[in-house]
Amino acid sequence: QVQLVESGGGSVQAGGSLRLSCEVSGYTLRNYWMGWFRQAPGKEREGVAWLHPGAGSTNYADSVKGRFTIAQDNAKNTLYLQMSGLKLEDTAMYYCAAEGLSLEASSYRYWGQGTQVTVSS
Repeated sequence: QVQLVESGGGSVQAGGSLRLSCEVSGYTLRNYWMGWFRQAPGKEREGVAWLHPGAGSTNYADSVKGRFTIAQDNAKNTLYLQMSGLKLEDTAMYYCAAEGLSLEASSYRYWGQGTQVTVSS
């Protein structure tokens, strides 16, 4: 059974940093896209960052480029999202997703339960 468990969310002041973790069990990070998505209240889910372990590729939404970094630890089967320079508009529930065929959320087979990130002024 595949499980994705996010952690690392919390409350932080604008300009601060957080590192999200997504521990994956029952699945090996390899030849499909892994991604971080987020959803703010009243808004649609949006992609934030993606990583393709097999191709060694990463991709970022324009809104987070230069501030967020996605990475993996194969030994721990864990996906990370390092977030710095956080802005008020980064406030959302953040989800980890696995086995994606593209960057589109609809193509992902497995999802975590989410971890809340709240940025305050």
